[in-house]
Amino acid sequence: MMIPVIIGVVFIIFAIMELTPGDPVMMILGEGAPIEAQEALREEMGLNDPFFIRFGRYVVDAAHGDLGTSYTSGLPVFDEIVARMPYTLSLATFSICVAVIVGLPIGILSAIKQYSLTDNLTLAVSLTITSMPAFFLAMLLMMLFCIKLGWLPMMGLSSPKHYILPVIASASSTTAALLRMTRTTMLEVIRQDYIRTAKAKGAAPRTVTYGHALRNALLPVVTVIGTNFGFALGGSIVLEQVFTIPGLGQLMINAIRQKDTPIVMGAVMTTAIFASLINLLVDIVYTYIDPRLASQFTSVKRSVKKA
Repeated sequence: MMIPVIIGVVFIIFAIMELTPGDPVMMILGEGAPIEAQEALREEMGLNDPFFIRFGRYVVDAAHGDLGTSYTSGLPVFDEIVARMPYTLSLATFSICVAVIVGLPIGILSAIKQYSLTDNLTLAVSLTITSMPAFFLAMLLMMLFCIKLGWLPMMGLSSPKHYILPVIASASSTTAALLRMTRTTMLEVIRQDYIRTAKAKGAAPRTVTYGHALRNALLPVVTVIGTNFGFALGGSIVLEQVFTIPGLGQLMINAIRQKDTPIVMGAVMTTAIFASLINLLVDIVYTYIDPRLASQFTSVKRSVKKA
């Protein structure tokens, strides 16, 4: 399903960019360019062709690795994306790692101590963070730690210190979602009969919690992690503007303002590909967490071969 999903995303963005105002020819040549030069460039760029012909040509070129040339910089789109992608990927990866390290154990603790002060406090904090936009939290963090206290740098990603505030702002909503999902699934699992049986046999609480309950509660948690990694890639667009990070999001925002269609298309398609790959990886991880899924997949393959 990755291929139709990516083609669908590309088609939607291509159509949106087609409907937005602005003429790329005027951006390249300037407002005072002669009409003859404008028409010649428009014909050279294929802008006079029908919409579906241009879309089909773009898909074919992209499939061969040609994402076009930027209208504003004149550089290949592929090179622009390769130069910016490490910033966005590193920010999203660190954010997910922080969310897992913080959200997973707190969610487990909250489930074990249901209705306690710890449980109520963590739920209140997670709901507050979930309802707070990442860019708003980012500005609050900047005002406190950069402007008022002066402890951390405000812009860029040139040192480990520069990652602290963007990662916290990006990881906040994911941590809250992961915490709540872990708590919910753990509460469902620890009420199962086999958990009571393990306790009755004298198994250590740590073994029951992490050896039996957690593994069976991981499937929805892994789904949240994979989904939020895609959200982190997309959400970094706003955070990169707030923290002036030269990543893919900032490149995309500037391209949208200038109607640099090749850059926008290439950036969106790259994000869609990474999100699809993450979803594929999540499906593969499922089979390692729950061997029953692997056996079902094997039986389906055998039945298909017999048919």
